[in-house]
Amino acid sequence: MGQKFTQVNRPQTNGKAERVIRTLMQMWHDKTNFKDSIDRQIQLGRFINFYNTVKPHKSLNNSTPYEILQHYFNQPLCKQP
Repeated sequence: MGQKFTQVNRPQTNGKAERVIRTLMQMWHDKTNFKDSIDRQIQLGRFINFYNTVKPHKSLNNSTPYEILQHYFNQPLCKQP
């Protein structure tokens, strides 16, 4: 996972980034004890996997992001004219 930056003068993307950070802090960081920075990195990977593949999201009609992507990529391809 590399560092990414939001676009300059785009409050929409900054708000999205801040919401992701708030979710991480509320659901993961504040509720987990870490032995060291390596353990924190491992636990972050586990949380992201849980968040994307196990936890239903209200905004996705109680589907997981993984289920939405699965559905999208299983759609038949449209033929270009």
